[in-house]
Amino acid sequence: MHNNLQKTEEIADLMQTTGSGYDLLRYVCLPDLLGKDAATILYVLGKNLARQIKWESLEQVKDFFYKVGWGELVDIKEKRREYIFELTGAAITQRMKQDIITDYRLEAGFLAEAMQQLKQLDCECIDEIKSKKNYVELKVLLSK
Repeated sequence: MHNNLQKTEEIADLMQTTGSGYDLLRYVCLPDLLGKDAATILYVLGKNLARQIKWESLEQVKDFFYKVGWGELVDIKEKRREYIFELTGAAITQRMKQDIITDYRLEAGFLAEAMQQLKQLDCECIDEIKSKKNYVELKVLLSK
């Protein structure tokens, strides 16, 4: 097995690619390869990816989302056991204009793990596409 996983942060900082290749892999190849379990596997992959970085602040997480082309992560609301974020950006808007099936399970898993490290509590994240408003809502739920 290669050691790129341990270089996650370095790759995010230094690599630059165009989005269409990513979209082909993400929304065509991976669902085809992973089949009916794609959503679950992508969520776990997101969590595993986030474990490779030591998270020190929410700003660091937001910067990571932006650097890797996932979009702009904006914290909207904070409750006692829940954080609500909006994920926006040109790529997300463009995907919503197309007649393709998309999901944001990778991003949800990633955010759940990053928040788990920051809050020192178990976290899960639910993603909901808000196509009429051109954003994805990511709701992080903290355990008790």
